[in-house]
Amino acid sequence: MAWGVCQAWVACWAESMRCRIVQTLLECVEGDITAQEVDAIVNAANESLLGGGGVDGAIHRAAGPELLEETRRLGGCRTGDAKLTRGYRLPARYVIHAVGPVYRPDDPDVPRLLASAYRRCLEIAQQQAFASIAFPAISTGVYGYPQAEACEIALHTTLEFLDQSTSLRLIRFVLFGAPAYSVYVQTIQRMAQTDSRLHVLD
Repeated sequence: MAWGVCQAWVACWAESMRCRIVQTLLECVEGDITAQEVDAIVNAANESLLGGGGVDGAIHRAAGPELLEETRRLGGCRTGDAKLTRGYRLPARYVIHAVGPVYRPDDPDVPRLLASAYRRCLEIAQQQAFASIAFPAISTGVYGYPQAEACEIALHTTLEFLDQSTSLRLIRFVLFGAPAYSVYVQTIQRMAQTDSRLHVLD
């Protein structure tokens, strides 16, 4: 999709945090992941891919029963991985179902698995030549990952991915509630002070 379309999406939000990373716009908003008009939204799924609570349940309800029919054929998904389906009744054309880890503070694999879930979503988006993707805060709901720690992993993984050439022109983090949104804004502002790749636009 054209860069002008991405700019129009941004204008729809009364409040957002925006950064430019080379040719990609990184945006944080407080909002509803199911309402995003992007190429793909990310579902914070469980390993069964058969729906659940929180973001997962909301996406399945908004997409309609056809989504569950498709995910039943996928054979589940391992933690740290992701799989692609159509979006059906969602504004987004596709859903990338990512399985993040349950938070265990003494398990060194947990941060690696969360980073892997984000990376796999970005890799799938690149393979499909998507121009836009919207993420929720993976693993920060019932899986218990502390918001600030998960935010650091999400943003660092995204920055590392954007060191390569990509079709993505818009990466949006859609946060549920003002506290989660504030964490992302503060983290980006802090990171931008030391990372020359981040150019804050607001």
